[in-house]
Amino acid sequence: MSRKQTYEGRELRVHFDAGRCIHARECVLGLPGVFRPEDRPWVHPDDASAEEMTAVIRTCPSGALTYERVDGHPGESAPAVNRARLWEHGPVEIRGDLKVEGQDAGTRAVLCRCGRSKNKPWCDNSHREMGFKATGEPKAPEKPTELAERGGPLSLTPLKDGPLQVIGNLEVITGSGRTLDCSSETYLCRCGGSAKKPYCDGSHAKLNFKADGD
Repeated sequence: MSRKQTYEGRELRVHFDAGRCIHARECVLGLPGVFRPEDRPWVHPDDASAEEMTAVIRTCPSGALTYERVDGHPGESAPAVNRARLWEHGPVEIRGDLKVEGQDAGTRAVLCRCGRSKNKPWCDNSHREMGFKATGEPKAPEKPTELAERGGPLSLTPLKDGPLQVIGNLEVITGSGRTLDCSSETYLCRCGGSAKKPYCDGSHAKLNFKADGD
């Protein structure tokens, strides 16, 4: 049974990928009259304006909710600055023009960094069950690297039994928005054991971390 569903409206076509949903509830809190989990179907695209709908859908951090405009207006565009934001004791939220394992993945994703997700590389909230500890506010270097270009495509590749390789311009920020560093090639820890979180330090090998990847 497919975990992807589409809801047709007069102005919008709303897509929902249950496999990426982490129940952040931005949709339900933002437009409770549109996103009604107790109903079937649970998304009612015509119960709010297209502008209200698109604004709320863009707050969905995981990219589980996306939309297409069917009224001739442009759809969602990638941000001008690619960013990876650290969640306190949780995953990493990445925004940009994303390809994950070579497949188009939209502009928003929340990826596991605790090592326990059963849906790697996506977060499935396993960090809550295991009591994962990783600050969202690590100390930044005195002078973070700067990039001439801050946008463009991002290629995210989970390496087999290893870190998440990110190729493309990326600014890593804390949960409060402070810049940690910028790079055009980044290796983010996904085993949960690095002493240099959010970056890989090779701990996956010592921990015998196992995860599919390239």
